Amino acid sequence: MVKKKGFFTRIGKTRIVPIGLKILLIFICLILLSNFATNIISIQLSQRQIITLNNTIMVEQLKELYNSSVNQYQIYSYSQKEAECLENMSQIAKTGFANENSIAMGVDKTGNIVFVSCNNESLFLSRFSDNETLDLLNSKFEEDVTEGSVSFTTIYGDFFGVYKYQPDWEFYLIRAEKRSDLKKNTFIVYLYTSILIVVLTSIFIIIGYIILNRVFGTVRTFTAELLQMQKDKQLSLIDLSEAPNDDITYMAASFNNLSSSVNNLLATFQKFVSKDVVAKAYSDQVINLEGSQRELTMLFSDIKSFTYRTETLGNDIIDVLNVHYDRVIHKVHVNNGVVGSIIGDAILAVYGTLNSKMSKSYDAIRSAWDITRETEKLRESMIARRKEIEETRKLTESEERVYQAVLLDVGVGIDGGNVFYGNIGSQEHMANTVIGDNVNSASRLEGVTRVYHLPVIVSEYVKNEVEKESARYKFFEIDTIQVKGKTEGKKIFFPFDTNEMDESLLEKYKKFETALYAYYEGDWKTARKVFKETELEAAEVFLERMGLRGAPEDWSGIWTMTSK
Repeated sequence: MVKKKGFFTRIGKTRIVPIGLKILLIFICLILLSNFATNIISIQLSQRQIITLNNTIMVEQLKELYNSSVNQYQIYSYSQKEAECLENMSQIAKTGFANENSIAMGVDKTGNIVFVSCNNESLFLSRFSDNETLDLLNSKFEEDVTEGSVSFTTIYGDFFGVYKYQPDWEFYLIRAEKRSDLKKNTFIVYLYTSILIVVLTSIFIIIGYIILNRVFGTVRTFTAELLQMQKDKQLSLIDLSEAPNDDITYMAASFNNLSSSVNNLLATFQKFVSKDVVAKAYSDQVINLEGSQRELTMLFSDIKSFTYRTETLGNDIIDVLNVHYDRVIHKVHVNNGVVGSIIGDAILAVYGTLNSKMSKSYDAIRSAWDITRETEKLRESMIARRKEIEETRKLTESEERVYQAVLLDVGVGIDGGNVFYGNIGSQEHMANTVIGDNVNSASRLEGVTRVYHLPVIVSEYVKNEVEKESARYKFFEIDTIQVKGKTEGKKIFFPFDTNEMDESLLEKYKKFETALYAYYEGDWKTARKVFKETELEAAEVFLERMGLRGAPEDWSGIWTMTSK
């Protein structure tokens, strides 16, 4: 089942994701991954450069501070004002601070902080607490290494920087930055970079969506048409009138070519098998040797005097049959029937295998009358053609024979009940068929239409089913017969179409039924009288059957047929 739910189309429980959306999502992920990876690598490399540059700056500031300490020591040598000189060094160091926790200080070999200068006034240090670092500096000093990089820990966090030993003052000059300041700056860079990436990516997503939406517009159109075909269970051609010249359009054109080939095969297939088999083959994708007991209605139609027509027309009988069946089969399909088989001049139609608003027997009777009317129209066209010819000349003897041969007349018998319906044969060749006593009964009912001179005769099963849902057809009992090969009598009925026949004919059939009941009761005298009054051809059958005799002593009302 195909349905639309939100942005996606669903087939059953499966969500169909547009290919354009998949491509867009893939590109989004790749763009974001590429941008973030590139910028992270760039930031990491830049951070190294920043650290290197920062160390260079701190080295320069340390040199300046060192030179200042030399000068301040000379001043101290004359003034002996140590505190003032140290304060001057502190002020000079502060002029080069760039970060919040930039620090410069003098630390003697025992860890005492001689002076300290910091941008953050809340940061207060009285002693160098990182003894491990101090020991390392002293150890290097013993090895005559008096300057280099340094990392140390305080109660305020981790610091890194550079140092140089001041021999005059006998302490280490240290210029350092707090690591968290550098990480904070890096985080800000990350943040701004990420925001910039997201904004730019969003812009490109919108642009990409617009472009892909146009590029894959035809794909959506093709998909919608394919889904509709699946829903309708009917292959059709995709409209390529506005499609661009690309490989997707080429794929759709290839599908159209395949669709045309399949439709041609399917059309040929439909001509040789019934509609329900075609529908099953389309939906299940396979046809197996299988069948089941089903309650169906069978219609059997046969052309009367077919042997004479064949002898007269020769091979031309095929053309006449094709004209006849073209109309007959159409009426079967219109009335929700399927053609079970065509046997020369006879056709077997089955009702109940397809969905219908009315009962299967109702559809069968409607088909029977449609077939009768179409055959009558064909006869009328032949009669009109004869009149047209006879306006200039009379028909020759051979033309007269041909004329009589093409005046087709049919009989239709209908019965229903439980039958076997399905496929029989082998995996190499199989046929769809209906098998059962009711199928044979429909054929025999068609045969007795010739006896009673009626176009349509149905069984009691058909009568009862139709009377439950419609008053259009009024059923008149024609006789109770015992066909050849059966031991029980079977009532047969004529379905009078109240929409088509006049009231005078209706009264005749009512009178016929009155005569029939007298016939059943053995009152043949009364039956003869009433049958004569009906002026129906069917009544002539009973008048001939009864003659001037009375009913036999063992009369049961059942007439035994001597032929099929």
